[in-house]
Amino acid sequence: MLADGRFPAGGHAHSGGLEAAVVAGRVSDPGTLEAFLRGRVATSGAMAAAFAAAACAAFDGPPEGPERHRTRLAETDSEPETGTDPETGTGTETGGQGRISALDTELEARTPAPALRATSRKLGRQLLRTARAIRPHPGLDALAAALHDAATGPATAAVRLLGLDPFAVHAVLARLAPDLDRLATAATARANAPAAELPAYGAPSLDISAELHATWEVRLFAS
Repeated sequence: MLADGRFPAGGHAHSGGLEAAVVAGRVSDPGTLEAFLRGRVATSGAMAAAFAAAACAAFDGPPEGPERHRTRLAETDSEPETGTDPETGTGTETGGQGRISALDTELEARTPAPALRATSRKLGRQLLRTARAIRPHPGLDALAAALHDAATGPATAAVRLLGLDPFAVHAVLARLAPDLDRLATAATARANAPAAELPAYGAPSLDISAELHATWEVRLFAS
């Protein structure tokens, strides 16, 4: 449901950098769209997936196994609710909130373009508002997350910007599925890693395009 373009979280108003790429002539047909999407999901998409998995794990807890067993033993030692997190070096808070705060700080540092940081915050607030209405959860009050629709958002935008055949665009998405599965598996494997050790993949072209796009007086998409 979260990946559905009709989900009222504002993603439909953003092209994920595709509008600027189209105007620059870098994307013009299904082939160049596929190349753009592959690059996007392997960089900013993979990074976003790792942080999303870590945010979920902050509330779900570590997976079962030796590490989880040691965690449970530590929990019996009446560890204080506030202090310094040895993994992140930041202050800890009750439950998963300290972890979320550390993840938020690290993701902010990995998003150098002010335009993309503003977009991330806006989409995060809209997603949070919608999630609270659909499925309230106390942990949502600590979240400051954004839904980076790395593949389907730009693909949908391509239909509107270039008038591409929707069937051809969805064929591109289908070909991307194995890559998305691989990246999702890799992100899940890092879900309990220290926040500072999560991926920091960069996409300088998207960063520069985002800043230029933000200065346009006339544009179809917000980003």
